[in-house]
Amino acid sequence: MGIVEGEPAGGAAEHGVGGAGVRPTATEDTEARRERAGGVGGRPDSAGDWEREPHPSDSMRTFGAFVQALREHAGLSRADLGIQVRYSKHTVESVELGRRMPDLAFVERADEALGATGALRRAARHLTRGEAGLAAWFRRWARLEREAVSLCTYENRLVPGLLQSEAYARAVFDNSIPLLTDEQTEAQLSSRMERQAMMRERPTVPFGFIVEESVFRRRLGGARVQASMLDHVLELSAPRNVTLQVVPLELEFHGCLDGPAQVLETPEGRRLGYSEGQQNGRLISDPKEVSLLCRRCETLRSQALNPKESRDLLERIRGER
Repeated sequence: MGIVEGEPAGGAAEHGVGGAGVRPTATEDTEARRERAGGVGGRPDSAGDWEREPHPSDSMRTFGAFVQALREHAGLSRADLGIQVRYSKHTVESVELGRRMPDLAFVERADEALGATGALRRAARHLTRGEAGLAAWFRRWARLEREAVSLCTYENRLVPGLLQSEAYARAVFDNSIPLLTDEQTEAQLSSRMERQAMMRERPTVPFGFIVEESVFRRRLGGARVQASMLDHVLELSAPRNVTLQVVPLELEFHGCLDGPAQVLETPEGRRLGYSEGQQNGRLISDPKEVSLLCRRCETLRSQALNPKESRDLLERIRGER
């Protein structure tokens, strides 16, 4: 379809899977409890326990679905495959559901048991763990950002994450519903600040931002937070590879009324888009959709204030407090 839909943070519900209509044995119950608690049962090679992944990645879920498809094609149950790879069926289940990162022994034995084609070995090279502090639906885009040769962002809700000051980002997370724990807030804050590092580390990559004036006038977190945010934005947008344009309140025409959008170009010259809403996001790869996003962003860029006018406006807002 060309569109990869995001999913809510935390992923799909985790269901215990057992034989149809068969009550697990006491040993199986014990193994399942150990598996859910973070340990691994039925592992004679004792290479150390696998920890449950707190933030399963898309690549883990994809790899798990691949294992499941090969297993079912081979006519094996999870218990059958568990015997062949010398892990419990609960470990096989966790790998297939993307809840655990498979180790090298599992990959090698599973590949041998499921056809010895080398497909699982090759697929395992692309496995990455989930990234704490990033929503599940945003992780793939965040990885693409780090390799992009250009990036354009339009935002009408908040200051873009790549331009947020630490105090402003904390205010954003403090307004989350449901409320975040202190640990979750710190993880997200750390992740956001780390993302900003790529702007300093990649001085030849063009970063373009088009942001509504109302975003900068909103005193999220209070007047002091707003002031520090404006200073931070002015500082980050000063380098010659960063372009910031503000969409003024009095604008009579608007080229991107459908909401926030991002467009990037990969090192291979491919353009991709991203849009985000309530608890979801999607990566857009269909050329027609990406082309439409680009046209909208280009139109809005022509309607917005130029970079110098935008900086002058932010400085005036900064002096109004």
